[in-house]
Amino acid sequence: MLSDVLIRNARVVPVTTPAPAVPVDVLIADGRVAEIGPRLDPSGRRETYDAEGRWLIPGLWDQHVHAGQWARTTTRLDLGAAGSPEEALAAVAERLRERPGDPVVGAGHRAGTWPRPVTVAELDAVAGPTPVVLINSDFHHAWMSTAALDLLGLPRRDTVVRETEWYAASPRLDALEAEAATPAAYARMLRSAARLGVVGLVDLEFGVHHDDWAQRWDAGCDLLRVRCATYDLDAFRGGRTGDEIRPGLTLGSLKIISDGSLGSRTAWCCDPYADTGAHGAPNLTAADLEAALARAHAQGVTVATHAIGDRAVGIALDAYARTGAGGSIEHAQLIQREHAVRMAELGLIASVQPAHLLDDRDVADRVWPAAGERSFAFGWLRDAGVTLALGSDAPVAPLDPWLAIAAAVHRSGDEREPWHPAQALTVREALAASVDGQPTVGVGSRADLVLLDRDPLAATPAELRTMPVERTLVAGRPVE
Repeated sequence: MLSDVLIRNARVVPVTTPAPAVPVDVLIADGRVAEIGPRLDPSGRRETYDAEGRWLIPGLWDQHVHAGQWARTTTRLDLGAAGSPEEALAAVAERLRERPGDPVVGAGHRAGTWPRPVTVAELDAVAGPTPVVLINSDFHHAWMSTAALDLLGLPRRDTVVRETEWYAASPRLDALEAEAATPAAYARMLRSAARLGVVGLVDLEFGVHHDDWAQRWDAGCDLLRVRCATYDLDAFRGGRTGDEIRPGLTLGSLKIISDGSLGSRTAWCCDPYADTGAHGAPNLTAADLEAALARAHAQGVTVATHAIGDRAVGIALDAYARTGAGGSIEHAQLIQREHAVRMAELGLIASVQPAHLLDDRDVADRVWPAAGERSFAFGWLRDAGVTLALGSDAPVAPLDPWLAIAAAVHRSGDEREPWHPAQALTVREALAASVDGQPTVGVGSRADLVLLDRDPLAATPAELRTMPVERTLVAGRPVE
């Protein structure tokens, strides 16, 4: 049997267990690491590559991506710099001057930091008959013109479209963004992820069915590994989590959004928000959540439950405990210490997005003033023995595993001191939470591998955020 690839002179990074202290050769065969050792025999190899002393780690995963939204970011109006409704309206007016009559989809603004609520009327005054949809950075609401409300089949109103109503409507944006939803757009997205060392992602896009990914796969998107979640259990058609749709493309979890977000003040919390006096709200009743988990569990489907506020986390844990369902708590942004213990006891994964803390620390300090140490409490989760899985929530945050790792470790993205540093992870812990449970590269490992130009365990904060990736391989195949 011919071996696929021989990597010479690689330094194996000890992610979970010790590794050789000197550079070694790594032989890949049939998508697995077949042998590791010094000066392996190169004869009969299909390809030999000299790593020249670079550092070898298991491939990185992003465990929480909205792939369709991410693919569309290159064509959307970027509102990330809009500090007020007026600035966002000015950006829309400029886009309409540049492209008169073209629908506008914008994203990235943080309405939760703006000094006042917005109205449809003021957007209509700028947009006129042109459909305009402005998606908040947390993707929990959208500010739409009347023309956009009509186009997407939504009742007219003078306020934003929030939560479940927005999630149901968002797939209809394809009518405005068809070019951004092509297989070619997805392939560009996947290649950009591979350049950062990503070998796999979990897609949690709204309204996506497994057939959509199968069609993309067949059209050239079979570049990375993808687990495709869906919000509709019937879409599994009797399948189970982990079933293979195509080689490298598998069925993921049932996604349930049980509450809202900090930015929209809809995350369901035990204590009231300091600025609104409200507690947020659930998106479905505790009984409905439990019924959904029970049905999924009976079908062999794990459940990824979005729960950001501590009240939502507690209710979700109750539902998992009563039903025996498995899966994850997505976000777990604000928890109580006992929640970490319960997650560990229930065998649930904490699927967290550390880069959010870089944006949310100031808002959290203002509206959750007594709960800062309970926000992004990675240390508590680690100490309780919870399995952590890092992701980005892209495009809410950039799909960049190194940004997530650096945020988990340093808990600051600027010159300020770390935010609640007792909740920080070590670099090794953050790496281990980014490789989909893979151990230190060894015999039998999946040949989803990344070669780095820098030792991640010795990197400074700035070096970690800008980690240079030399090569990414999926099943031993370089992603070009």
